[in-house]
Amino acid sequence: MSNSQTKSRMVIGMPVSLFWGYIAVALFMAGDGFEQSFLAHYIHHDLGIAEDKGSLIFSIYGLTAALSSWLSGVFAETFGAKRIMIIGVIMWIVLHAAFMQFGIVPHNYYAIFAFYGLRGFAYPLFFYGFFYWVVKETPDNQLASAVGWIWSMFTIGYGIIGYCVPYFFVEKMGAEFTLWQALIWATAGAAITIFLLKTPPESKSEKEHKSQLSFGARVSEICSDLTLVFRSRDLAIALVIRAICNFSLFGVLTVVLPNFMTANDGGQFTLHQWQLISIFIYPIQPFTNVLWGIIGDRIGWLKQMRWVGFIGCGTATILLYYVPTLFPGNVYASIAVMLFFALTITSFVPMGAIFPMLAPERKGAAVSIQNLGGGLSQFLGNALVSVIYFIGFGNYGVFIIYGLLYYFAAILTYFIRLKQPGVDYKMT
Repeated sequence: MSNSQTKSRMVIGMPVSLFWGYIAVALFMAGDGFEQSFLAHYIHHDLGIAEDKGSLIFSIYGLTAALSSWLSGVFAETFGAKRIMIIGVIMWIVLHAAFMQFGIVPHNYYAIFAFYGLRGFAYPLFFYGFFYWVVKETPDNQLASAVGWIWSMFTIGYGIIGYCVPYFFVEKMGAEFTLWQALIWATAGAAITIFLLKTPPESKSEKEHKSQLSFGARVSEICSDLTLVFRSRDLAIALVIRAICNFSLFGVLTVVLPNFMTANDGGQFTLHQWQLISIFIYPIQPFTNVLWGIIGDRIGWLKQMRWVGFIGCGTATILLYYVPTLFPGNVYASIAVMLFFALTITSFVPMGAIFPMLAPERKGAAVSIQNLGGGLSQFLGNALVSVIYFIGFGNYGVFIIYGLLYYFAAILTYFIRLKQPGVDYKMT
């Protein structure tokens, strides 16, 4: 691991040596996020695939993303972050093209299921490979700020561009045309990663450590790192709350809301109106991601996530059901809830700083556990929707159960023992 002398110079909480990596993340995640506001609706209404089968597509995607997320940090530490990022972006481009050509174009459910599921392996290698790189290059007392910048770039790409471009294209050019455009953005991110993002020189201790490891020793080290979560109570609890923190983002926003908001017994909006409403979850996030990172570095990461994140996001999730139901067709009321949801969910940015602090000697492994939590959030966030539908609780059950899970996670934060650099407090 880099020593303090090899850490990157920081400007407003961002490691400047990785500036082009942040830009690449924004462009690549824009391509990855194109489908989120309309794919569930398109699969159900245009391709005629039942909602339960459609949710299964997103569940398998979440499962592969979870596995890839778990491996990405350790792989980045062992084989190099830039190499893992390049592998991830090339995989994504190839598999998205196959998803379109063999699945979407001929309306083949099994090809959609297979290639979309396999594509889930790709983006975590790119995104979380860079995430590890940032953790490696950032001083401990500024980790939340640097992570806040990562999520800001993620939001600009996956959220703002990923929502706004389809909003203008889907209605006029069609969903299929819009999905093809994702390749342009992902390729731009790949080009920046390959040609502009420079790998910093390794420290002498890093070179010596890697030169002494045989392939078998590297495999053994990877296996040891991947089981770290079973040897640390604090990391295990942190993994649970990391998984819960984005349940609504992946389960409610992507799977449930596109159909609920356009249903006669739901929001009663047109698809175009829903796309407009959904855009508003992201414009404030580039600012709030950075802001919450800076605030968290000062007041305490766990305290912020407990009260603003879990309590706030749980409340926002429940309101996402009640406001459209009580005020159907009211665009402004639903936009207000979206803005509240955005404000609360961005307060989780210190989550990425907590894991390395819980295992400072094995930061790559700790980041992998954090990444696993992100992948599980996507998988379980999607899969739990299918389970709730199957047992007959419907949309109401999804919103209430997800809200209660956030409240449960708020309680769990009291059981994590964390000493945050630069913050002196007894209980966060």
